[in-house]
Amino acid sequence: MRAVGFLLVGLAVLALPAKGFAAATIESLTGSARVQPAGQAAVDAKAKDRVPSGATVRTQAKSRAVLRFDDGSAVVLEENTEFTVTEFSFAQDAPEKDRSIFSMVTGALRMVGGAISRRSRTMVALHVPQATIGIRGTDFMVAVVNPAFVSVISGTISVSNAAGTVAFGAGSFGSVASATSLATSITAAQLPAQVSSAFSSLGGVPVTPTAPGAPAPGTAVPGVAPGVGAAGAAAAAAAAAAAAAALGGGGGEGTTTPQHATPSHH
Repeated sequence: MRAVGFLLVGLAVLALPAKGFAAATIESLTGSARVQPAGQAAVDAKAKDRVPSGATVRTQAKSRAVLRFDDGSAVVLEENTEFTVTEFSFAQDAPEKDRSIFSMVTGALRMVGGAISRRSRTMVALHVPQATIGIRGTDFMVAVVNPAFVSVISGTISVSNAAGTVAFGAGSFGSVASATSLATSITAAQLPAQVSSAFSSLGGVPVTPTAPGAPAPGTAVPGVAPGVGAAGAAAAAAAAAAAAAALGGGGGEGTTTPQHATPSHH
């Protein structure tokens, strides 16, 4: 009978939808935030809580949350941000199951890519109201204030919508006005003060990539591409300084590569 009971429990677990499984851990929390699993009521969040796939995280005023996903990637949520883990699936030995799809409707965040972005690039995307952002194993920031703004610390991102796709490289800034307008390159001086402040704050957060299952975030992991640690920290500081310079009219324009192509759907 006991064996039958274990078998039934196992079958029940296999029958659960993917959204029922945890995807990330709240690595740190300053201030307050709420987590709302799909189809459930929102609850107060605290550090070390697990966040399931399908859940929405909302940070409150003067608050910040750092989420560490199971593939080693990290997302830093600025205050007053609404972020949803639309679908997340990661298995160390099963790349074909990789999924890392997110959405943000308001606020600002910084994302540092992990294992999925390095081995399954087409399976990583961030949806904002104006576009879909494809991630190429990178470190970047996004603010949604209508329009949306992006800042790339390292690597490359692609911004796609009905108008086409534009790639932004390290050190560049961009904006996209609507879901039917092509993303454009801008200078740091063209960032609104609100966005400049958010990017400066996010760029100053020490975020170190980890290998999947690493015991201590912040520990150097051989073979893992650097995000913000060593040289990556210098890049983040430079990006934050450039964003801050916008308040004083400084900054320079980054390079973007228009790719008039049909946007990919993840």
